[in-house]
Amino acid sequence: MAWQVHGGSVTEAKPKGIIERKIFEQCDGLWTDRPGQAMALVTADCFPVALARTNGEPVLCVLHVGWRGLLDAIVDSGVAALRSDRLAAMIGPGIGPCCYEVGNDVSEPLRDRFGAGVVAGGRADLAAAIERALHGAGVAQVERAGHCTSCEPELFFSHRRDGGRTGRQGVIAYIG
Repeated sequence: MAWQVHGGSVTEAKPKGIIERKIFEQCDGLWTDRPGQAMALVTADCFPVALARTNGEPVLCVLHVGWRGLLDAIVDSGVAALRSDRLAAMIGPGIGPCCYEVGNDVSEPLRDRFGAGVVAGGRADLAAAIERALHGAGVAQVERAGHCTSCEPELFFSHRRDGGRTGRQGVIAYIG
């Protein structure tokens, strides 16, 4: 499991020894090519992203993507870890542009890096920025869950909606 730090680091998920005390890797992405090696991330408004190689031996990567990690090239790091030019990605639920109000400190770097369409009226479309980053890194096939964690309290936890006192969604991934 990753101990998320809102950055751009992706680490190989490795089996832990029973005596080893370090459980969490300080990173926002994990990858593996080992069948049965589980990986876990949690989110509450940031987006979970799964990347998979679509040719050759299976390789899988999971990313926790917020605006800081996105600007710190977490997507590029995840794509590089899979060492393939044939990848597919799934962008899970996260805070949508309907609810994600941002200031100039966030909107300007997002707009500069991913184009004007990712910010409008003081609201950021982080999923669109992630999709642009994935395509820019060479991922041809990208799907989106299309849910806003803030708008759907019956389904999701939301850090912003709940004022920081909330639970988390989890993603667990492994190669079967």
